Amino acid sequence: MFARGGLVVAFVTAWLSLSALSLPAVAQAPAPGFSPAQRAEIIAILRNALRTDPSLLRDAVSGMQAQEAQNEAAAARAAIAGLGAALTEDAGDPVAGNPRGDVTLVEFYDVRCPFCRRMLPVVAELLKRDPGLRVVYKDLPILGPPSVLGARALLAAQLQDGYFRLHDLLMAGPPDIDMVKLRVAATAAGLDWDRLQRDMANPAIQSRIAANLELGRQLHIDGTPAYVIGNRMIAGAVDAAELQAAVAAARKR
Repeated sequence: MFARGGLVVAFVTAWLSLSALSLPAVAQAPAPGFSPAQRAEIIAILRNALRTDPSLLRDAVSGMQAQEAQNEAAAARAAIAGLGAALTEDAGDPVAGNPRGDVTLVEFYDVRCPFCRRMLPVVAELLKRDPGLRVVYKDLPILGPPSVLGARALLAAQLQDGYFRLHDLLMAGPPDIDMVKLRVAATAAGLDWDRLQRDMANPAIQSRIAANLELGRQLHIDGTPAYVIGNRMIAGAVDAAELQAAVAAARKR
């Protein structure tokens, strides 16, 4: 089944550590330092077992994936607890929904991200259905300079109380954001363009973006969107039911 024994040895190590399989006694007995003869015998046993029952490999992979998911969830809970108010109570963050809601959903997003754009109506519907939900937005521009430009414009627009007006226009517009497209969107949003440009150049805006990127680093976020709800991290575009379930679980805590 395999051309090389090394991959099989890697799997047996995982199987033994997870106690997911019942292997013959000779495969379970050797100490970590195997002799060449012992190693050859283990490989032969494994090859024979995989030929006889290929589902062993599937079960081993499933067990490894389940353990990895558990480890990631535990690491996310620890990181969320460590960040505390920096995630949910930063006074500078844009907030939608009920500002005094009993559950806070924190969304890390990139204005150019197609998956974030896909989730826009999902989060909007969740807000509509749940009057106790508070949503905090964290601009996380990870898709290159146009994303950084968009994030700077959004945070500058917040100083004119126009964050969400510009947000909706940029999320619905072309992703290749530049100053020309920004000016069109800012004008449509009723913003003062000259002031917006000045505020975009303010070092405080870049500091806020840097703070969000640091939060993302500490939470090991490697893509957008990413959601923090209670002590749980949800990565990627998901359906409304998964977000609702996470909100309900957080509400019970």
